[in-house]
Amino acid sequence: MVTTSPHRWAPLLATLALWALAGASAVYWGLRLSAPATGPAPLAAAPDAVQADPQALARLLAAQAQAATAEAAPAASRLVLLGLLAGTESGTGAALIAVDGKPPKPYRVGASVEPGLVLQSLTRREARLGPQVDGAATLTLQMPAPKGG
Repeated sequence: MVTTSPHRWAPLLATLALWALAGASAVYWGLRLSAPATGPAPLAAAPDAVQADPQALARLLAAQAQAATAEAAPAASRLVLLGLLAGTESGTGAALIAVDGKPPKPYRVGASVEPGLVLQSLTRREARLGPQVDGAATLTLQMPAPKGG
């Protein structure tokens, strides 16, 4: 008759315990890594504010001085009304306006012609512009006189 000694079961039980511990560790870390985050992500530190050097900025923009003076010119001298299609009863329509000598573009009533100027309304010979569609008109563009001969 063959009897098993306790020395033979000890390594088998120790191996089984180590494999069970490794499996439990794998399950724990798998669940831990696949779980959604429980709190908000840490915020990154905001960078320090950059201080602008006014003299360097003036030197940089010196080449743009002409463009700045053109923007300072009154809007009436910068905008030219070249054509319009006014719906006298409906209050809608479109105007063909050239800005700063560039090719003219069509603008519908309510469209922004440039920052701070919206095409408010049209008549047969003029376009009224202002800061808001429903506000007071600050600029009125007239159609140029027809060249006759």
